Amino acid sequence: MAELIVTIIFVISVLGIVFISSRKAPALVELPQNGKTVLPGSGFAPKIQEKINSFLLVFKRQIFLHKILSWVRVLTLKVESKIDSVMHGIRKNAQKIDKELKDKK
Repeated sequence: MAELIVTIIFVISVLGIVFISSRKAPALVELPQNGKTVLPGSGFAPKIQEKINSFLLVFKRQIFLHKILSWVRVLTLKVESKIDSVMHGIRKNAQKIDKELKDKK
């Protein structure tokens, strides 16, 4: 029984190899005989390379945008801190003046 299962698996595997080889034979015939590479721009690998390059370009743009936005955020926080300190000084002066006016009455 086990021998029959192994034989069936072997036959299916051989048929799969023959099927794949027969489908890839025309592409293998078109390959150069002397080992030179295929012209760039044709085939599967250049498409993948182009997608990777476009992804990296978007990624670089996002990093640049992130740096700009971080810089703007830090600048905004610094300005907010300065405004807060000026407002605190104005409040102190206003309270001081208000206290002096109450003392004079």
